[in-house]
Amino acid sequence: MPFGKYKGRRLIDLPEEYLLWFARKDEFPAGRLGELMAITLLIKTEGLTKLVQPLKRP
Repeated sequence: MPFGKYKGRRLIDLPEEYLLWFARKDEFPAGRLGELMAITLLIKTEGLTKLVQPLKRP
């Protein structure tokens, strides 16, 4: 995450509530970051986080 309270965290590591806050406000950032945040929220809400974990770099 390039800004805010969670600056420096991977998107998949952001709390679901934080992503939901953006979604409720309908204000994901413009561009690729917003797209990735929306996809991350979908992954989390559908319970698919474990599929992404093996892809994380140490």
